[in-house]
Amino acid sequence: MHAADIHLDSPLHGLSRYEGLPVDEIRSATRAAFDNLVQFAIDEAVDFVVIAGDLFDGDWRDMGTGLYFAKAMGRLDQAGIPAFLLAGNHDAASVVSRTVPWPPNVYLFGSRRPETHRLAHLSVAVHGQSFSTPAVTENLVLAYPPAEPHVFNIGMLHTALAGRQGHADYAPCSVEDLRSRGYNYWALGHVHEFEVVSDEPYVVFPGSVQGRTIRETGAKGAVLVDVADGEVALVERVELDVIRWARLDVNCAGAGMDDAEDVLRSALVGLHGTNASGRPLIVRVTLVGETAEAGAFRDRAATLRDDVRAIATSISPDLFVEKVRVDVTEPARTTVAVGDDLGAMIDGAATNPDLVAAIGRDLERFMLAASTSLGERNDGELRLGATRGDWAGVLAAASTALRSRLTREG
Repeated sequence: MHAADIHLDSPLHGLSRYEGLPVDEIRSATRAAFDNLVQFAIDEAVDFVVIAGDLFDGDWRDMGTGLYFAKAMGRLDQAGIPAFLLAGNHDAASVVSRTVPWPPNVYLFGSRRPETHRLAHLSVAVHGQSFSTPAVTENLVLAYPPAEPHVFNIGMLHTALAGRQGHADYAPCSVEDLRSRGYNYWALGHVHEFEVVSDEPYVVFPGSVQGRTIRETGAKGAVLVDVADGEVALVERVELDVIRWARLDVNCAGAGMDDAEDVLRSALVGLHGTNASGRPLIVRVTLVGETAEAGAFRDRAATLRDDVRAIATSISPDLFVEKVRVDVTEPARTTVAVGDDLGAMIDGAATNPDLVAAIGRDLERFMLAASTSLGERNDGELRLGATRGDWAGVLAAASTALRSRLTREG
């Protein structure tokens, strides 16, 4: 069984607390997913487990993380299942300063040079090298030993290969570098998405076992590898996550504020209906499309967030909202409904450099104070742009909201 990027005891990020959020389940999600991994390995009676880096998420906050892991490995030991570990950038030798005695079935690769562990009764050799520091920029593969004859050779490496979007280029190497070692299977880690990079030989990223942010949507888990007659016969993905992340774009084209609840409910019901896994969902909702009431949508971003969360919890107790973004736009206008002079002033506000500079000078201190005294910021709010220093964006959003208000009140 091949796993990686467990990030044990790492919190799920990006969630603000609100009524009904399963705080305890979220806090323990990485442990629960790892429990699923251990149980699956025992149930399937796998021959051994390899974990290709980032088992931990950094130095332990307390000894509880180490004690939990020792207990989990003890379960594998009692089932006669060895576990091979190497450290990645998050749990490099220079990062994790604490330790507890591991059970005898745990083999941790050193960080000074590549090492080889052998399972003679299975005719298997496992090669690997841990990270000594979080930022390893040299190609480690070139120092790995050549394949041993007459055994199944596995290489373990924490790497982004030649680069993967969203992941630092640690231990860079090419697929050709991997092939040059002559191994039968490369068990990679670091990239949080499942990917079979090559099948000659097999080069596999299993992905993380539990999504932790909205950037890690969809199923997460590990892979089960079947070997027959010294060749990989099957690479099967195993889903182990306990909470799943999703993105939902809600098309508000042509809709007004009076239609918002129905449009949102329909979209959330559809998402819930397609969740065949039955796992709890944490969703980011983004309102998109052209609507004449774009200003009103932006003006009521905070209210819409609360409405979306209320609708979600009424649909299912296992449907949670991470964030609501208001990205609706106004259709092109052919007339100015609030008067030509005023309309032109509103439309030109965001492109007036003097006004942008003046707004920044006048509001910067106020917005700093507001950001510390008010609740969470929403993507549709002026505060978010202000805290980023995007005063032109603030003016553009304010202009859209102002036009909407003037039109409604007129």
